[in-house]
Amino acid sequence: MNKHMLPRRKVLVTGAAGFIGSHLCDRLLAQGDEVVGVDNFFTGRAENIHPLHNQPLFEMLTHDVAKPYWAQVDQVYNLACPASPRHYQAQPIDTMQTSFMGAVHALEIAKACKATVLQASSSEVYGDPLVHPQPEDYWGNVNPFGVRACYDEGKRSAEALFYSYRATFGVDARVARIFNTYGPRMSADDGRVVSNFIVQALQNQDITIYGDGSQTRSFCYIDDLVDGLMRLMNCDISKAADPCNLGNPDEYTVRQLAETVLELTGSKSRIVFEDLPQDDPKLRQPNIDRATKRLGWKPKVKLIEGLAKTIAYFEMELASPAPGATSLKALQNGALHIAPGK
Repeated sequence: MNKHMLPRRKVLVTGAAGFIGSHLCDRLLAQGDEVVGVDNFFTGRAENIHPLHNQPLFEMLTHDVAKPYWAQVDQVYNLACPASPRHYQAQPIDTMQTSFMGAVHALEIAKACKATVLQASSSEVYGDPLVHPQPEDYWGNVNPFGVRACYDEGKRSAEALFYSYRATFGVDARVARIFNTYGPRMSADDGRVVSNFIVQALQNQDITIYGDGSQTRSFCYIDDLVDGLMRLMNCDISKAADPCNLGNPDEYTVRQLAETVLELTGSKSRIVFEDLPQDDPKLRQPNIDRATKRLGWKPKVKLIEGLAKTIAYFEMELASPAPGATSLKALQNGALHIAPGK
């Protein structure tokens, strides 16, 4: 359908200055929607949304979603939450509050406005899975007291809250379980495995693998992920009654990813190994049958193609970082901690 034939909606996006949130804002504005972005810029970056300030249909609210706020909207995408281990492990209580209270406030807005609300949950609700690949009816294997618990249990509590609001108040609440996503606008210092490897390779530094590299991940390019989120938000309510995995089912070992990055960058880096952190998942691969059948969604971008675009982005970022962004000098001097990849 031509975007000009679509009715204009007013859409709230929490975490709008983040990696996923900023790409989602771009897509919503491109199809003619009015967008209200909310972010406290703890992990979101102003440069991600700087071009949007010239858009007449974009409004930005600097606010912590763990505290009450208000917007009269038709749809709510609740994306706000630190998503990399480096950030959420540094602020575990704030992360839990953002997950739970952020969900409360998003749901209260949706309830009052009779809006559709989508929760950005995570593959981390499966923990270190004992079922592989992971279908939505798997309950997971999560350590509720471990170093990752603030994020894992925060997302699980948000899901429970969403379905409680759906059952109790009839709120049109939807849940997407997002698997590893990568692409331009990732932060160079966020500690995720794709950004870690690319930044290290571009600077010919040792590429650090935690564990022996046999652990697996499935990497979804940002454009595919945003398409899946929008399909889930806009599908018939009967198709969104259950959580929905969104991720690329192509599975790679962490060592394969490192070797691919080395090949694409032409780097002289060598691979080194360190101990695997506590509760780091050994296997991660989504079963996306539900998304395929109900949403008609499948990822299109292959890893080689997506990595090439992401590497090009980081080459530009490291050559001339935007104000407030990670500087090449800081990375070279080791001033920023590179944490185990998600």
